[in-house]
Amino acid sequence: MGGLGARAALLVALLCPVALVALAPQEPTPVLAQATTPEGRTLLLRLQFRKGLSVEGKALPKAFLAKGAEPAGWIPFELLSPEGKRWALAALFPDDQWRSDEVRHRVRYPEVESVWTLAALFAGHGQNYDRLMTENPDLPEKLREGDRWRIPRSLLSQDLGGQGRGPDRSQPEDGLDDEARVAAYRALLSFSEDSHGRFAVYRLRKGEALYSSVVIRYTDRVDPKGVNELAEQIAARSGIADVRSIQPGQLIRIPLTFLSGPFQPEGSSELAEERVIRAEVRRTARVEGGPKLKGIRIVLDAGHGGVDPGARANGVWESDFVYDISMRVRRILEQDTEAAVSSTIRYPGLGFRTRDEIRIPSRQAEILTTPPFQVDGESPSAVSVHLRWVLANDFFATFRKAKGDAQKTLFLSFHADSLHPSARGSMAYVPGAALVPSTFALGGASAGRVAEGRRSARVAFTSREKLEGEARSRQFSEVLLASLQREGIPVHANRPIRNVILRTGGKWVPAVLRYSTGATKVLVEVANLTNEDDAANLRDPDFRERYAAAVVAAVRAYYRK
Repeated sequence: MGGLGARAALLVALLCPVALVALAPQEPTPVLAQATTPEGRTLLLRLQFRKGLSVEGKALPKAFLAKGAEPAGWIPFELLSPEGKRWALAALFPDDQWRSDEVRHRVRYPEVESVWTLAALFAGHGQNYDRLMTENPDLPEKLREGDRWRIPRSLLSQDLGGQGRGPDRSQPEDGLDDEARVAAYRALLSFSEDSHGRFAVYRLRKGEALYSSVVIRYTDRVDPKGVNELAEQIAARSGIADVRSIQPGQLIRIPLTFLSGPFQPEGSSELAEERVIRAEVRRTARVEGGPKLKGIRIVLDAGHGGVDPGARANGVWESDFVYDISMRVRRILEQDTEAAVSSTIRYPGLGFRTRDEIRIPSRQAEILTTPPFQVDGESPSAVSVHLRWVLANDFFATFRKAKGDAQKTLFLSFHADSLHPSARGSMAYVPGAALVPSTFALGGASAGRVAEGRRSARVAFTSREKLEGEARSRQFSEVLLASLQREGIPVHANRPIRNVILRTGGKWVPAVLRYSTGATKVLVEVANLTNEDDAANLRDPDFRERYAAAVVAAVRAYYRK
């Protein structure tokens, strides 16, 4: 539907309080409202859940457009001038009170408004949501119609006449490499003891929040439920009644049982293990691959697929989008290098092609064993989970038999996570040496169905191989994250390289890393889908192309002494 017909349909929808225009499944219907410009022209405003506000561009006054913006289609709120932003907010939220020291926003559309949306509209960026919640400690995070949210002038964006400068997520440690960064974070801790036991002491710095700067940084928890629950426990242990009312300088007590290995006190076995692996990283020499990567064997894996779309949030799902990035990496490697490249997974009907537009989850995906095996899920009992590493190990075994250098083997698995929304950007998981088994064999019933299973379903690792595997994987991860940052691609703050996943009470390493015989093996979490900025990036084909190019640049840099 286009032209006058589309506009007429939208105007008809205005007869209802909420327009009957469907978004992605399970997303609330967007709100449409009419607004009149100073010249008397009637335009439409559209408020979408987690996607924010946009304005019909046709006939929008030039004074309402930011420099360089074109008055066509739907104009995102970010591309409006300060005058246009104020006009749009006043038209959509006529009950708001604009005072000299603050704005009092009345929730009008609770089905599509969120704290993130309010922060994006009024405070300049969605990631100011934690500061907005701090200013409104008596209001629930789930918005209710009629609630009055306070946006003080200090938080209100400069475009709206406030003093806010957008989110300040920078810290002095951001420019350090992983080892130095972890050491700097450790130096911020001290240790004490009371009647409840031993704990680490941390004082919040300006701009920090309990969720991201304590729980995500100093523990191995990153999933929303785990982060929220532990934040509440730490707050209670620290005598904090409300996690949203914490001020800079607040003393935080972190029980030792929750601290990850690098932050445990002197004399602990966890800290000793950390120091052993750091020493191994420093003494492990990098391998030369030459400018064209000749003699390098690379296996690419894209997580989930077919019956398992993976994580979902903000209108994006994991499987198809990371598959597209993997295929772009494959294409660039095959075009620009002499590396031998294989994939563990293929989407029938699509093959190894890339796509600019991804509309719905693909229904089929197969592991490229002999014969191909349909993806049957991502649970630990799913056969296809294990056939990924079996197939990759078979590729590496064939490479070694052909006199290939075992140290020139690289396994990359691409994923996208659904973490706490305060987390943003890419992370890299490496196989923690302490969690890699000495031997493992996939059961015959699962492995025997494919030729690769009969050849490569058993693994054995010496203690030295475990250490070297983690060390080389950490080295590559460091190079990868630096390459992403050079391209302006967000990287997870605090600790973007991790060697363990902690969820549902247990610590583990993904099977594709745990049993991989590749010299270097990394699972890349491209983005956090619950973070709206990350989700928007993943939907953008230009971002996916830049991401793939940065990955290939990292591979080139890693194999260059």
